[in-house]
Amino acid sequence: QVQLVESGGGLVQAGDSLRLSCAASGIALSSYGSGWFRQAPGKEREFVATIRRLTGTTSYADSVKGRFTISRDGAKNTLYLQMNSLKPEDTAVYYCATTGSFNYYDRVMYNYWGQGTQVTVSS
Repeated sequence: QVQLVESGGGLVQAGDSLRLSCAASGIALSSYGSGWFRQAPGKEREFVATIRRLTGTTSYADSVKGRFTISRDGAKNTLYLQMNSLKPEDTAVYYCATTGSFNYYDRVMYNYWGQGTQVTVSS
């Protein structure tokens, strides 16, 4: 049974940093593409960042490029999202997910999802 469990969310002020974690079980993250998505109230779930299987190549949404870093630890089978210089518009529920597809940007191609962790950035 595949399980993804996010942690690390919280309430911070603009300019602060947070690191989200996504612990995986029942699946080897390095063998799949992994991504972070977020969903703000009243908005659709949107792509944030992805890390490709095997190569570890990373890609980011323009809105977070230069501020967020996605990474994974194969030994711990855990995905991370380091978020720096947080802005109020980063407030959302953040989800980690995995995909066997080569389309890393489309949320419908991701088949396993975590339960989400809330990130709130105050101004």
